[in-house]
Amino acid sequence: MSLSPKQQRFVEEYLVDLNATAAYRRAGYAAKGNAAEVNANRLLRNAKVAAAISAAMAARSERTEISQDMVIREWLAIAMADPNEVIQFRRTCCRHCHGEGHAYQWIDRDEFEKELAAAVALAGDGDDEAAAFAALPTDDGGFGFHRAKDPHPDCPKCFGEGRGDVFAHDTRRLSKAAGRLYAGVKITKDGFEIKLRDQDKALDSLARHMGMFKEKIEVEAGENLADLIAARRAKMLKARGEE
Repeated sequence: MSLSPKQQRFVEEYLVDLNATAAYRRAGYAAKGNAAEVNANRLLRNAKVAAAISAAMAARSERTEISQDMVIREWLAIAMADPNEVIQFRRTCCRHCHGEGHAYQWIDRDEFEKELAAAVALAGDGDDEAAAFAALPTDDGGFGFHRAKDPHPDCPKCFGEGRGDVFAHDTRRLSKAAGRLYAGVKITKDGFEIKLRDQDKALDSLARHMGMFKEKIEVEAGENLADLIAARRAKMLKARGEE
């Protein structure tokens, strides 16, 4: 037994986004709101329609060589990937954390001497030359500053909190799982923005595919939705009155 023109259109529209209610409306059915949702779900349970959808999906998979299992594995990889493998917010040491006596620590002597020369040039132009020279930087904290080290818990300058630092991993060397999550980079006026695939959406898609969000309300043929809601509301109010 063949499908009606509207049923066939529903099948075609459903394959676009797997949204039964939207497909129901696009197929030209008149019902709206909750009635459209209920009728769309009922249409999905129609044996002829369900068979047509299954056949169409199988044909599409054969054409594209993409199976449901492949899509599910992709969703799962995105949903379970660790964003920290792509981009991290770190707390790293300040310049005083690991300096000798917690004095300012330089990367190396070259950095120190450049800063000292610049400070000396400025000090010579000041009104209070003695005070200016007294404020010149020193190498008391030593050398060897490494910005990626952890904060020192007893640092008197940052109090062990260090400083915030955003670090993006080299995307050429991401793990396979992290590579699934990475969606590109956008250059902005302030730097760059790492784009990630939507993990919540991937998890939602998995849950829907597994039937975790199936509608609990089913309307029997010929039953009016408004009457059904009114009856359930009356039953609920009666139950409250008996408490």
